Amino acid sequence: MTIYYSLTFLLLATEMVTFTTLVIPFPFAVRKRVFTFLSESPIVAKIAYGIKISFIFVGILFFDALQRMFRITAESDMAKNNQQGMGVGDVRTETSFAARKFYAQRNVYLTGFTLFLSLVLTRTFAISLDLIHSQEEYAKLKKASPSSGLDVEKKAREYDSLKAKFDSQTKEYNQLADKYNKVTTGKADKKKD
Repeated sequence: MTIYYSLTFLLLATEMVTFTTLVIPFPFAVRKRVFTFLSESPIVAKIAYGIKISFIFVGILFFDALQRMFRITAESDMAKNNQQGMGVGDVRTETSFAARKFYAQRNVYLTGFTLFLSLVLTRTFAISLDLIHSQEEYAKLKKASPSSGLDVEKKAREYDSLKAKFDSQTKEYNQLADKYNKVTTGKADKKKD
């Protein structure tokens, strides 16, 4: 059983190195080549398939370790209750239960972290690949419309001219409205008299 957990630790260490490699900020050209190779290579696809199968076994090991941890914890608690009733405890028995409990907890954490990091690694790879594709599309769009900078400046000038026209028309409207109010207010007062 120890060989399985040693292999699981090796898988966890490999995942940590892979995750660190994926997160390192490489230049765009290098990152693009690496991710394109990893996503399109048939050899890498076969290796990924084998690793997915190994994660099934790690999942089985996780549930086995979890069950073993609960069983050892229950046995340890029962032994402590029995020893307290007798008043005398055996140090070797307590040490044995503590060691078994430690190994069971270690195995749960080891397999659990391996499974969790596999999910994080898969999602990080997908997000990085999407980012690369988005950056490529952005570069294509930028090359396709070199006059887009000029269009933005032209639209900004049009906006400024429309805003100035609006401000002048608003000012003129307010002046006319004030004149109209003066004229109609004066007539209204004469009618009241």
